[in-house]
Amino acid sequence: MGELIVIRHGQTEWSLSGRHAGRTDVPLTGAGEAAARALAPRLAGRDLAAVFSSPLSRAMRTAELAGLSGAKPDPDLLEWDYGGYEGLTAEQIRESKPGWDLWRDGVVPGDADHPGERLQEVAARTDAVLGRVRPLLAEGDVAVVAHGHLARVLTVRWLGLDASASRLLGHPHPGTLGFLATEDGQPYISAWNVP
Repeated sequence: MGELIVIRHGQTEWSLSGRHAGRTDVPLTGAGEAAARALAPRLAGRDLAAVFSSPLSRAMRTAELAGLSGAKPDPDLLEWDYGGYEGLTAEQIRESKPGWDLWRDGVVPGDADHPGERLQEVAARTDAVLGRVRPLLAEGDVAVVAHGHLARVLTVRWLGLDASASRLLGHPHPGTLGFLATEDGQPYISAWNVP
């Protein structure tokens, strides 16, 4: 049984400043491109049955620079739609909503391009990805290139936990790898935040 390799896209100006970048297509910085290139040697020896990516350019470019050409765009790997919080930092949100917590409080509706999404909707998308990926793991590893919050939800759903448990998992740094595996039929995290 192969491993599910979860790759967070490289650094962007928004990830650097802590801004919530859900559906806004923010490009990689030079450092983000360098981090993506640095992943290539770690991925080169893997027997990949398939590669999927968020269709946003920061994820697709990360896949390309990491040597994962031919990544299939998958809209279910898009980041959480932050609605009215798109482009804001957590500190800015807490100015109007003291004590705000994404995992507990969610987001507020935004404009037509950013209507917002509930945690359970994000979980349903990650469940759909896992449903497509699990059978492929019999053929080798599968890599997915995605985003920080989505990667956390995907990982806890891999573990069979409720999506709200995502708050217990550290935020993956831009341009890092996570490895999800099974042992004796039980899912586990074999590595997280690997540069």
